[in-house]
Amino acid sequence: MRRRVYVWEVPVRLAHWVNVLSILLLSITGFFIGNPYLFIAPRESYASFFMGTVRFVHFASAFIFMASVLLRTYWAFAGNAYADWRGLFPFLSKDGRKNMLHAMQYYFFLRRDPPEVAGHNALASLTYMIIVVLYGLIIFSGVALFGQLHPVGIWYTLTSWVFGFLTMQQVRMAHHIIMWALLVFALYHVYVAWLIDMEEGNGLMSSIFSGFKFLPRNQDLDWIEKSPPLADSETFQRRKGTTAKTPVQGD
Repeated sequence: MRRRVYVWEVPVRLAHWVNVLSILLLSITGFFIGNPYLFIAPRESYASFFMGTVRFVHFASAFIFMASVLLRTYWAFAGNAYADWRGLFPFLSKDGRKNMLHAMQYYFFLRRDPPEVAGHNALASLTYMIIVVLYGLIIFSGVALFGQLHPVGIWYTLTSWVFGFLTMQQVRMAHHIIMWALLVFALYHVYVAWLIDMEEGNGLMSSIFSGFKFLPRNQDLDWIEKSPPLADSETFQRRKGTTAKTPVQGD
């Protein structure tokens, strides 16, 4: 017998899928900008501004990606326990460190049972902390490069200082390397999500569409829910079944 628990709120799911599409478009167009791999015959009507169109798609996707990251950052303070910013620092709590060790042992085949959590396990949360840092670096490097094209704009004013100790090519290379790091993580992310879904049978893959997971009725609270600032939160009380408005449902 399982219960249906509302884990991923709309802003979390929205930001996730906007990031997926944005990173895909940014990677394709960015790789083309750095190394054009298509030859457009001059007789084609769009040939004269093809690179300009690719750059426009790249820049538009970049600003959409930035807006999505800002939304997710805001929701890290306004959302439920599963979206909370404290989830990026599992090593700060005893339960987080314990869950992180459990996950590490599972991934290295030292134990058979994965850590059962409603949200992210602690090791995954630590990984997302690194991804957030990479997001910040790729946004900053991209904005810095964009600012060089518009030396009278605000982006140039905010980022031009970085070229006092880094060359343009070094910033471009960092931007490019981070792109590949995010793509490698995406492949790993999909594999692990599929693996955990198969192991736990909790609807992990479908939860990023619906927001709901299906958890055993006797499953303990997550490590993040046991954090002192969240222990008395509405989400904690809902999981205990002590509030009238609850996302926990039987099936």
